[in-house]
Amino acid sequence: MASAAKIGVNFVLGRCVPSVKQNAAKIRVTQLLLDERINMYFEEHEHVFAYDPEKKVKTGDVVLIRQLPEKKTTLITHSVEKIIYKLGDVIDPVTSKSVVADTYRELSDEKNRLYGKVDTAFDYKKAPPRGRLEGTRDLTDKPTYTKFYAGCDDPYAW
Repeated sequence: MASAAKIGVNFVLGRCVPSVKQNAAKIRVTQLLLDERINMYFEEHEHVFAYDPEKKVKTGDVVLIRQLPEKKTTLITHSVEKIIYKLGDVIDPVTSKSVVADTYRELSDEKNRLYGKVDTAFDYKKAPPRGRLEGTRDLTDKPTYTKFYAGCDDPYAW
């Protein structure tokens, strides 16, 4: 974010990645950097810690973060402003309609209404919200770490 600080960017969009830091979320910010020799842009990722005391951000969410006027700690330099997209709930940014694969949900609902709905089809209106299995089968609330060797039997190792 050193280059972003030079040009005065306060808000940045990023994706939350697993982290064990207390009261903070680890956010991966993607930048496109120009290679002037071949005149092409390449992705570069930078990880920043954003202050999130309520732990409302989960792994995979796209969030808007703001640079703090002064650092909270040596690592925490940003704060989470807003969750833009939750993981799994894909929304078209232009029309603000829910999307499944490459079609809008309302179009697939209309097709189901016209041609008849299959009994085994997934119903998005009846589906429970994300996080329902937290603590039982969902591992997003567990502390994660990198598995450094193949003999690790811990189910939370990533």
